[in-house]
Amino acid sequence: MDSIQITGIRCYGYTGYLPEEQVLGQWFEVDLTLWLDLAPAGQSDNIEETLDYREAIAIVKQQIKTAKFALVEKLTAEIAESILRLKKVQQVRIRLSKLAPPIPDFEGKITIDLTRN
Repeated sequence: MDSIQITGIRCYGYTGYLPEEQVLGQWFEVDLTLWLDLAPAGQSDNIEETLDYREAIAIVKQQIKTAKFALVEKLTAEIAESILRLKKVQQVRIRLSKLAPPIPDFEGKITIDLTRN
């Protein structure tokens, strides 16, 4: 199956288990893989035959900016459900990373990786 991959969507949001995460916020980064049939667009060169990926980017940013969930798992699942409502998208993979989780002596990131159809 064909796919569109969108990487590096960065947005500031307020999801997190600790109360200060929902008040102060933090940066998130999202990578998407969207599965759909790209053959019609490849033949017609018409955007109506494919997914305007600006819609997917807008969904991700809106969800991150407005959601205040305790768990990034919930945020990721909500984004997946919204993306799957887009016309033509058959499956979505979301990799949502919390870039600076408030964990003492930890300088890595936390990533939720889920696939839904």
